[in-house]
Amino acid sequence: MYQLTNHELTVDILDPMADQARFGVRYCTGGYIYQVTDDQKGALLTGPTYPDSFNWFDGQGIPDAFNWSPLRQPQGSDSEVYIIGIGRCDLTTKQVLEFCQWDIEASPTAIQMKTHPTFAEFDFTLQRTVTLKERTVRSHTVITNHGNTFIPIAWFPHPFYPQPKTNELCRLSIPLSMPENEGYVMADNGFITRKAWPEQAGFYQALDHQAQNPVTITQRHPVLGMVSASCSYVPTFFPIWGNQNTFSWEPFFERIIAPSQSLSWWIDYDF
Repeated sequence: MYQLTNHELTVDILDPMADQARFGVRYCTGGYIYQVTDDQKGALLTGPTYPDSFNWFDGQGIPDAFNWSPLRQPQGSDSEVYIIGIGRCDLTTKQVLEFCQWDIEASPTAIQMKTHPTFAEFDFTLQRTVTLKERTVRSHTVITNHGNTFIPIAWFPHPFYPQPKTNELCRLSIPLSMPENEGYVMADNGFITRKAWPEQAGFYQALDHQAQNPVTITQRHPVLGMVSASCSYVPTFFPIWGNQNTFSWEPFFERIIAPSQSLSWWIDYDF
């Protein structure tokens, strides 16, 4: 495991090689933020089963994922696909057949992980960089398409915050609404509010939004009071989810990368 540190925070990042037992076919293996710890107040992130246990599907901390758009061979099947940031995978058995290899450059406050896989007609470079500056953790992604085939991208971050002590959960900087559901309701002050206390299965809800600009999320936190996050992109699909241990939101970034083109985006987490 790698660590980024300064005078206030420590950021634990999984090692794509040494920590392979913690990976599966869901979350990206490069730039996986496993925990953020305040030097004075302790751990700031949780997970669906944290602190009792860990499994690759639920994860913990701030994982992110490309698994909604696996790359397939022509007329291929789910028995061998390529999931960006993970490697060759068998989706029928939910197993990683071969992990991608990363070149890693690390310093006390930044780490860059870069991989250049080829699969079927696909040829691309993925670069994941996590930086720590004061109380801001930035997760930055760049993909460059070196092949002759369009590459579909469906990426989302999945930060796991501890359930706040109040029913207020988060507020978004974009207009939004949601249908009637059993877990959440919009409060008059703009906060998404817990309607009922969730159990292990949790409450999942897609938001209806009209985003025209990149989004900022303000999040209640039981230790710090309030934290926030800012995306460099306009989200497409935007679900929220929480169980008794955690609450999370997932602003999707969905694009298609043409040959010889690059895409770059980031999200800042402010603690």
